[in-house]
Amino acid sequence: QVQLVESGGGSVQAGGSLRLSCAASRYTIDNNCMGWFRQPPGKERERVAVIATGVGRTEYAYSVKGRFTISITYAQNTVYLQMNSLKPEDTAMYYCAAGRQFGVYCYTENFYAWGQGTQVTVSS
Repeated sequence: QVQLVESGGGSVQAGGSLRLSCAASRYTIDNNCMGWFRQPPGKERERVAVIATGVGRTEYAYSVKGRFTISITYAQNTVYLQMNSLKPEDTAMYYCAAGRQFGVYCYTENFYAWGQGTQVTVSS
């Protein structure tokens, strides 16, 4: 059974940075999809960034493009989300997820394993 453990959340002022980490166990990141999703208070969960590891293809939500970067360290089976220029609207619970890769794509419905989440709070 896949286990995903997130860390790195916290509170930061607008304009600041945070780096989230997600350590995967009982799962091989290579040739699969890894992603970060978030759920703001009172809102639906939304997709933030995904990576099709087999081809290195990344996708970002429009709201975070140019500010967030998803990356992987294969040796540590860990995926990261570097978040820069944070805004109050980035405040949310952030979840790491693992899924199946189809061609070069990572479809949201094919993410099947989730971490417990890590809270990110950005104050103005």
